[in-house]
Amino acid sequence: MKPHFPAITLLALVACPTSELAAAPIQVAQAGPARPPAPAGQPQPQLLGQYGDWGAYVATPGGRKICFVIAKPTSAQTTPPNRPRNPVYFFITTRPAENVRNEVSTVVGYTLKPNSDATAEVAGTTFTMYTQNDGAWIKNVAEEARMVDAMRKGSDLVIRGVSGRGTQTADTYSLKGLAQALDRIAQECK
Repeated sequence: MKPHFPAITLLALVACPTSELAAAPIQVAQAGPARPPAPAGQPQPQLLGQYGDWGAYVATPGGRKICFVIAKPTSAQTTPPNRPRNPVYFFITTRPAENVRNEVSTVVGYTLKPNSDATAEVAGTTFTMYTQNDGAWIKNVAEEARMVDAMRKGSDLVIRGVSGRGTQTADTYSLKGLAQALDRIAQECK
């Protein structure tokens, strides 16, 4: 496994308002695009463009430039139904200073079951994701480029996981606009 950008760090960078972080049934579709406000004392991540359901951003935490695309799910289901969750996001991050391009990750809005994997399904292909706390990253880094390529061509992405309490979730993301958002961050973070 390669070192990854901790989901909690990325969430701190995009810092959701406290009211959004309160455990409540997840709001999807009607909530609009993911828009990261800045944490107190840090510069605002700069929106490079909104492309369909995906926002493209650049930020410089600690003086190091990162670019990322972010989206919220268009639908989120839990089994049993209506379980409370914190906000849910999917990110693809580029960190030029660390020579990292298109790292996929998700924040699922609850602590995942220890020693469990999550899955990402896109265009009929399933990718295994390792989990840590409330985040998940692709398990086989060699498949990351293939996953991003499938996402560029696909229509939706489904992330499935199990919470520490046994709640099963399926979060569906529209991939409309993802290719354009990725192209935009590739221009910004060469």
